[in-house]
Amino acid sequence: MSAFWVIIIGILVQLLIWNLYAKRVDREIIQSDPKRATPARMYMDGVDFVPTSRNILIGYHFKSIAAAGPIVGPITAAGLWGWLPALLWLILGVSFIGWASDYSAIMLSVRNDGNSLSAVAYRLISPRTRTLLFVFIFFYLLLIAGAFVNLIAGVLLDPTVPLGIIALAVMGLLAGQMLYRWKMDLIAVTAITLIITLVAMGIGPLGLQQVKEGEQVKTIQGPVGQVFASFNAAIDGLAGGKPLYTYFDPTANPDPKTGRLLGLDRPVRLSYIFWMLFTLVFCYLGANLPIWRFAQPVNYLGFWVTALVIILSYIGGIVGFFTNPQAVSFKLPAFRGLQPAAIGIQPLWPMLFVTIACGAISGWHALFGSVGTARQLEYETDALPVGGGAMLFGENTLGLLSLIAISIAGAGTGAAAFASGVGTLLSQIFGAGFRPYGTALGFATFVVIVITVVQLVFRLMRVTLGEWLGEAQPIFKNMHVASIISMVLAAFLVLTGTWIYLWQLFGSANQLMAGLALLIVTVWLVSERRPAWYAGVPGVFMYITTMAAILVTLYNQIPALNAALAKGNIVAIIGAWTMLILAALLFIAAAFIGYEGWMAFNRWRAAPARPAPAGGGE
Repeated sequence: MSAFWVIIIGILVQLLIWNLYAKRVDREIIQSDPKRATPARMYMDGVDFVPTSRNILIGYHFKSIAAAGPIVGPITAAGLWGWLPALLWLILGVSFIGWASDYSAIMLSVRNDGNSLSAVAYRLISPRTRTLLFVFIFFYLLLIAGAFVNLIAGVLLDPTVPLGIIALAVMGLLAGQMLYRWKMDLIAVTAITLIITLVAMGIGPLGLQQVKEGEQVKTIQGPVGQVFASFNAAIDGLAGGKPLYTYFDPTANPDPKTGRLLGLDRPVRLSYIFWMLFTLVFCYLGANLPIWRFAQPVNYLGFWVTALVIILSYIGGIVGFFTNPQAVSFKLPAFRGLQPAAIGIQPLWPMLFVTIACGAISGWHALFGSVGTARQLEYETDALPVGGGAMLFGENTLGLLSLIAISIAGAGTGAAAFASGVGTLLSQIFGAGFRPYGTALGFATFVVIVITVVQLVFRLMRVTLGEWLGEAQPIFKNMHVASIISMVLAAFLVLTGTWIYLWQLFGSANQLMAGLALLIVTVWLVSERRPAWYAGVPGVFMYITTMAAILVTLYNQIPALNAALAKGNIVAIIGAWTMLILAALLFIAAAFIGYEGWMAFNRWRAAPARPAPAGGGE
C-alpha cells in the first residue's frame, strides 16, 4: 500500500459523505435557518458569546478539536493491529458518526440558548444526570490536561521548538488586537501574523545537522537551537545538572521472557518543570482572557500552520508515488497479531475504537463545540461547515496523515513517529537534505496542535468547576480561582507521574463522552419530534463499545498495580489504585446516565407533540 492511495480514498470518501449525507441531515432533519438569531447575537458579552465570521470560526474550531488524539491514536492502533483496521475505522467512523456528533452537539447548544450538554441534560433528562455529567466531565478534562501538559513540556525540551511557540502566542495576541480593535482586513492580518509565525518556526531548526559517527547519529543544533539548548542546560545547572527526583512508572519495561511489567524509574529535571510552567501560563491566558483576545486568534493561526503541514505532506505523498514510490510505501503490515504479554489484552473490539480516540469520533469535540463554538456562531447555517466540515475535512485528514506517517516510517510512537513521517513526506518535495528540517518542523507542528487545544481544556475546566460547585461555594465562580485549581491538579498529575495511569483511561473516557453526547442529542431530537436515528444508532454503538473498553482497561491495569506493589513505591501504588477507582467511578456514572437517558427517551417519545410557537420558532 502507498500513501498515495490512502490520500485519494480519504478525499473521495469525505466529498461523498459531505454531499450525500451531511447536507441532507442539515437540510431535512436539523433545518438550520440563517434568519434565526443565534446565542452569539442574542447574548453578546465580548467574552464567550462573540459573533464570529465562519471564515475565522472554521479554522478556530478545527484547531480547538485537533490535539494529540488524531496523531497518537492512529499511530498506536497501527502498531497494535496493523494499518488496515485503523484505516477502516478512520474512514467509517468519521463518515457515519464523527461529523454528525460534532455538528449535532453545536446545533443542540445553539437551539438551547448556548447551554452546555450538562444544562440541556438537566432539562431533558433529569437534575441528577446534570450533576453526574459535571463530575464525569471535570475528571475527564483532568485526564486530558495532565496527559497533554506532559506531552507538550517534553517536546518543548527540543531546542528547535520553543521559538515557534513563543511567536505563536505573541502573534495570536497581535492578531486579536488587529482584527477586533483596529478592524483590519482578515486576509492582511492572517498574512502578517502567519508569515512571522512560520518564519520563527523555520528559524528554530535552521542549521540543524545530523552527523553519523560510527553506529551513532549525532545531532548538531543550529544557532537558535544552540541558544535554547544552552538555556535548558543553564536551568538544569541550578540543580547541579542532576534530576530533581525520579518517579516510578510501573507501566513500562516488560520482561522479554515472561512479559511481566518490571517498571522503570523516570527522572524529572528542572528544565522540564520550566517548560511545564510555560505551558500552564500559555493556557492561563487562553482560559481567562476574552475569547477574541487570545484563544481564538491563536487557534486560528494554529489552524493555518497545521493545514499547511497537512497539505504539503499530502503533496509529498502524491509526488513520492511517482518519483520515489519506495519512500512512501507502507512498511507496516496491513493486519498483525498481538504480543499481549507486553501490553495486556487488546482485542480488536472494543479497543481499536477507543485507541483511535479522535480522527473518527471524539467526545471532546462535542463537549467543546457545545460550550465554545456554539457561543460564537453568527448564523445557524454556519454550523455544518464549522462543526461537520472541521471534523470531516480537518480532524479526519490529520488522523489519516498520522496513519500514513507511522506506516511509511515503519516504527516509532507518538510525536517522534509523526515528525519522522512528516519529514519523509516533505523531503519528497524539497529533497532528501530537507528531511531533518522537515522532521523538526513536524515536532513543532505537534506542539502547535496540542497546546492550542490544552488552553481550551482549562477554559472548559474552569467553566465546569464554576457551574458544578459555584452555587454552593461562590468562590469557584471566579475564573481565576477555578483556573488555578484546575492547573494545580493537572500539575500534580504531571509531577508525580500519576498521569501515566490516568492516560490509559483517556481513550475510553473520551469515546464514552462521545456516546453520552449522542445520547443527549438523541433525546433532544425526540423531544423536538425530529428523526433521531442518525445520532441514536451510533450513540448506542459508542456507548456499549466504550463501556466494554473500560472493563478491559481495568483488567489491564492489574499488571501495573502488581509492578508497583513489587517495587513498594507508595506514589506508584496510589496512582495505580487511583486509576482503578476512577475507571470504576466513570463506569458507574455512565451507567446511571445511560439508564436515565433511556428513560427520558421513552418519556419524550410517548409525550404528546408540543404546538409550534407563533412565528415558527423552536
